[in-house]
Amino acid sequence: MQEIAISVLIVIGAAFTFIGSLGLARLGDFYSRLHGPTKATTLGVGALLTASVIHFSMEGEGISLHELLVTVFLFITAPVSAHLLAKTALHLRVRSIAPPPRVASSSRTGNERSA
Repeated sequence: MQEIAISVLIVIGAAFTFIGSLGLARLGDFYSRLHGPTKATTLGVGALLTASVIHFSMEGEGISLHELLVTVFLFITAPVSAHLLAKTALHLRVRSIAPPPRVASSSRTGNERSA
């Protein structure tokens, strides 16, 4: 049963990591490319590390916590670095393939009351 769980987690982790890497290589602009590695690859590496925890906990003398520490650091640093990269791209006005949002009409704002 242990081998089946580890095998399933490895396949899931490899699939998510591959999809994230493919998104990084194939998507059209910076913002889209940023989404692939931060979401899919984080889940993929998390599944691979979970498989490693199961394997080395069953083979060793106790629970293997090294992988849990790597997982915590990964889940903390990946979103933070993606956020900082996106803010920098917005500051540098990196163009996106998404259409810009509509600007509200200046003649009528939310604070004015209609007569």
